Amino acid sequence: MVVTDGNKFEIRRMIYAAFFPFILLILLWIIRLWGWNFQTDMHWLGVYPRTLSGLLGIFTEPLVHANVKHLYSNSIPLFVLSWCLFYFFKDFGYVVFPILWIFSGFITWCIGRGTWHIGASGLIYGLAFFLFFSGIIRRSTPLMAISILVAFLYGSMVWYMMPVWEQVEENISWEGHLSGAFSGFLCAFIFRKYGPQRPEDPFEIEEDEEEEKVAEEVDNPPCFQCVKIRQNIPIIPLLTPLLPI
Repeated sequence: MVVTDGNKFEIRRMIYAAFFPFILLILLWIIRLWGWNFQTDMHWLGVYPRTLSGLLGIFTEPLVHANVKHLYSNSIPLFVLSWCLFYFFKDFGYVVFPILWIFSGFITWCIGRGTWHIGASGLIYGLAFFLFFSGIIRRSTPLMAISILVAFLYGSMVWYMMPVWEQVEENISWEGHLSGAFSGFLCAFIFRKYGPQRPEDPFEIEEDEEEEKVAEEVDNPPCFQCVKIRQNIPIIPLLTPLLPI
């Protein structure tokens, strides 16, 4: 296998895109292990809707998890989706990420039940919906492939946004999931003109050029010049060969 400069550049991009998600996961596991080791209840760092004390959770909710199982179930999708964000949207991924983080927490604070909401699942929903709808809106082939991959891997997440889960399993914060999904869709729409776009089709370009050419001819028809016949040319010598002898 020959490693070219282009391959080296792509490898560096992949590593850079994985750097922040990796650091974030380490931080989440350190917090979880700290709480487990010292038997510390850190639920107060979550979101408690419509209370002043719960406002802090808008910024700290994704950092706190109920147990190791809860964090483990969120770790892989958080890493994968974050990596996709920073790799495919390297120009403004670091802008979208904090917006999803804060906005999903704020909506949860507005619409959630009167209990503590903790975990990074709202952020995960925001990332998943941003990636999915970004590919659909932009109609870019690589991004549409990511949309299909996200739908294939995490399509079942949609069911956990339904209020019915409050009756099935009260520990699931469907409000946080729904808040993250709405945040992701909104960011995909707002940033639709930034980053990768659908490449121009050469056939469509040729058709557009032909249409512009035809429209230009209609608006500016060619000028036909009138040629004046010289009046000083004698007519009889010109007609002489045609007369019978």
